[in-house]
Amino acid sequence: MTFGQQNDEASAHAQLDLALSNGINFIDTAEMYPVPARAETQSATETIVGSWLKQGNRDKVVLATKVAAFSGMNWIRGGGRLDRDNIRKAVEDSLTRLQTDYIDLYQLHWPDRYVPKFGGLHFEQGEYYEHAPIQESLQALAELVQEGKIRYYGLSNETPWGTCRFMSLADTQGLPRPVSIQNAYSLLNRTYDSQMAEVSFHEKIPLMAYSALAFGYLSGKYSGGNLPENSRVALFPDYPQRYKGKVNAEQAIEAYAALAQEQGISLATLALRFVSSRPFMGATIIGATSLTQLEENIRAFDAPLSADAASAIDAIHFRFPNPCP
Repeated sequence: MTFGQQNDEASAHAQLDLALSNGINFIDTAEMYPVPARAETQSATETIVGSWLKQGNRDKVVLATKVAAFSGMNWIRGGGRLDRDNIRKAVEDSLTRLQTDYIDLYQLHWPDRYVPKFGGLHFEQGEYYEHAPIQESLQALAELVQEGKIRYYGLSNETPWGTCRFMSLADTQGLPRPVSIQNAYSLLNRTYDSQMAEVSFHEKIPLMAYSALAFGYLSGKYSGGNLPENSRVALFPDYPQRYKGKVNAEQAIEAYAALAQEQGISLATLALRFVSSRPFMGATIIGATSLTQLEENIRAFDAPLSADAASAIDAIHFRFPNPCP
């Protein structure tokens, strides 16, 4: 999601080449990207990924992208919706930009209905607004699966009620079920453990965790008030509301950093190994703006999280639970 904003086409292709050469075969993007979202750059990430796929890489990867739901981004289909016409148009546009005739995993980027999302803490009944019915979204996705334009579909930033509703309607109507859910999950945000892990277990729907490094805060580069030049927080100071200035966040990061030092690994490595160790995990999504960052992230998966590190992480979590939900 940095391609087209922090990364130009050449540096993006270099990252994709490095990832592929190290065994990474899952690429996740979205029609909205890059972020922060702007009309001037919208869809640039898909276009850059598409030019790389065209170099003979399409059959080597599992390709995922997402359709934006209702939002204030009027440059995306007039604000986006997850009705049949909007989903179909979004798929066609993504296929064109990605230079492919099918998408392996097509995800609903966030619910079309009101939910507390992207750090929102409480469901407020008065915030309800009209939305595309889940049944209509489901039917549109089923049609696209039948046509071969997408192979599977998944959810993102979804709730337990929404996920179970998709499952129930799919079963009742004899339509395809969602195969994955992409929600935020990290050492600083383990709300999935109590809100969604049970759904993952019973409904056999794995998590594709995003923000595993918490916008870079779990790399340690912002510790002590540091603000590295050209970092995302330096470039977009108003963007990381989920992580910036949260109560106990800095103390939690310091505690995890001390544990990583005891373990003889970097804080980023500890954070990524923790996420990948969870029993409901389908994939740990990583992102980087440099080859150096990407190499460190990839190396994090060379060894599993140790048992004593896992116990120590839980102890820290009980002291500082979910400072950045």
